[in-house]
Amino acid sequence: MNPDSDPQLLARTTGRLQAAGCVFAEEEAQLLLARAADPADLEARLTRRVAGEPLEVVIGQMTFCGQTVLIDAGVFVPRRRTEWLVRQAVAVCPPGSVVVDLCCGTGAIGLVIAHEVPDVRLYAADIDPAAARCAARNIEPIGGQVFCGDMFEPLPADLKGGIDLVVVNAPYVPTGELGHMPSEARDHEPRHTHDGGPEGVDHHRRIGAEAGAWLRPGGHVLIETGAAQATLTAEALSDHGLLTSVVSSEELSATVVVGHHRGNTGR
Repeated sequence: MNPDSDPQLLARTTGRLQAAGCVFAEEEAQLLLARAADPADLEARLTRRVAGEPLEVVIGQMTFCGQTVLIDAGVFVPRRRTEWLVRQAVAVCPPGSVVVDLCCGTGAIGLVIAHEVPDVRLYAADIDPAAARCAARNIEPIGGQVFCGDMFEPLPADLKGGIDLVVVNAPYVPTGELGHMPSEARDHEPRHTHDGGPEGVDHHRRIGAEAGAWLRPGGHVLIETGAAQATLTAEALSDHGLLTSVVSSEELSATVVVGHHRGNTGR
């Protein structure tokens, strides 16, 4: 449907979104109209959005770091702060690198890296079948491979010791803080996409314990984390021999821990 062809419908749609508390109601109304196939489809999407379902899920896609990412219901929606993780990843990723997007969700992070860095060999993995299916829709068309399973376990064994970059946006909200999250995330995204355990770093500790065996000497693992969890995330990597640093962005309210495998890169 064309949002410019029926100003009254656009106004009514905007009004319903405003009444539901949507801050950018007119912009959302335009997107909903543009994606809807017909009035019945528009009504179904509008009802979902008014009920609090994330806009990106309702329209089925979003723009992330300039790339169109397909979004399926039940899959974590990438946040703008994760742009910081992508920037740091691209900065340490030479052309031709073997890259793994771990706990990949939609596969958005790997998708952008593959577009930014030439000749990347991209792999992605997620324990949730719904996420793995969504990631496949996004990265298989550009030659990436997606695996469903727990952490590193489903990856091809011949990658062990040869990965240049592992990039991770695993859940890092402490369990006790889940109830304070915005309702869009709390009520419309699976709990397992947010729950990082009592301190928020359960997944980071598991990754830290395994990453060294999968990275090539000189390789990197980058993990998005919370400012309050940064020290613990860094310890999860340094306790297993990785050199660590913490990089933050005030603009994006984002924090990333970088782990560097000791050794010569050979490049």
